[in-house]
Amino acid sequence: VQLQASGGGLVQAGGSLRLSCAASGRTSSSYAVGWFRQTPGKEREFVAAISWSGGSTYYADSVKARFTISRDNAKNTVYLQMNSLKPEDTAVYYCAATRAFCTGGNCPERYNYWGQGTLVTVSS
Repeated sequence: VQLQASGGGLVQAGGSLRLSCAASGRTSSSYAVGWFRQTPGKEREFVAAISWSGGSTYYADSVKARFTISRDNAKNTVYLQMNSLKPEDTAVYYCAATRAFCTGGNCPERYNYWGQGTLVTVSS
């Protein structure tokens, strides 16, 4: 499975962005998808995750009520709608896929496939 993340950019605080994670390759398998982010000098941080069916979604406390994860399996694409962005949301955002999903979604060691990352910059 190959993942392509896109949609990052520069936005002012309070603004919105929608990230996309497009999958190609063996997409017939049932993969859960997570979003993670990382800034220089900091550890990778879990953001959100969604099960294959879309019936289960999980969020980090820092983004809950501001970000929404969704998926369109017909398009092999997972989205991360980010609203009310804050400067502390600035990071490179990565999507990742796994068939060994975990409750809560925050199990990076289980994600087998990772996208290349897309940079989100939120100015104050």
